[in-house]
Amino acid sequence: MPARATDARRAAVLGSPIAHSLSPVLHRAAYAELGLVDWTYDRFEVDEAGLPGFFGDLGPEWAGLSLTMPLKRAVIPLLDEISETAASVEAVNTVVFTEDGRRVGDNTDIPGMVAALRERGVEQVDTAAVLGAGATASSALAALSRICTGEVVAYVRSESRAAEMRQWGERLEVDVRTADWADAAEALRFPLVVATTPAGTTDALAAAVPERPTTLFDVLYDPWPTTLAARWSMYGGAVVSGLDLLVHQAVLQVEQMTGRAPAPVEAMREAGEHALAAR
Repeated sequence: MPARATDARRAAVLGSPIAHSLSPVLHRAAYAELGLVDWTYDRFEVDEAGLPGFFGDLGPEWAGLSLTMPLKRAVIPLLDEISETAASVEAVNTVVFTEDGRRVGDNTDIPGMVAALRERGVEQVDTAAVLGAGATASSALAALSRICTGEVVAYVRSESRAAEMRQWGERLEVDVRTADWADAAEALRFPLVVATTPAGTTDALAAAVPERPTTLFDVLYDPWPTTLAARWSMYGGAVVSGLDLLVHQAVLQVEQMTGRAPAPVEAMREAGEHALAAR
């Protein structure tokens, strides 16, 4: 049932570290726009060891939780059900508490990536490149399974990471080929490049941006722009940022937790931009 504006409900983001999270800013902006005046959204520093205890203390006023690292996999045993999307990457970033007391897990990162790309006009590509092989890279592969009709090339630093990406490709039914990070400049000529690496990792690639770049999805948002994203934009390429991803995954969380749709995308994005500018 859709939430009533007078219902006092709680939601929060959990993780460790969590002080940097923009989720409270985004969700509170949505609540204000939707008129959910008695809803609150907080952040809690919770690690894997503390997660079961946190769940045990939750009362009926709780509507849902957002989860960041290192809890996305650790939460699964505590849930009654997870979606096919979450199961596909063994990661839950959203928990919704149903009226009958069930704990249902989902992953909104994957459809959030697809929505962020669609917003920039990218609905289908013939091939794509992924920079990196961490947890975000597996979500990127899951998103690409929905929009990429051909091969995905993953640029990685070790054979163990390469093997992991090939395994994820098989699991997600994506045609994955791996390549050495030393050749990562080649990735910049693909129709879609998804950078999933930590801050600073792709800086050296900026000098290799082609004269007519296509679309870069850089999952970072602070600091922004990255050196690679700045050069990409300067050359006229389309850039999808980590804030775009954060907003779109949060939009889906708000809709699931509140029962209100559509969530106010632009109000949430504006709130996120203001918060980042103030840092």
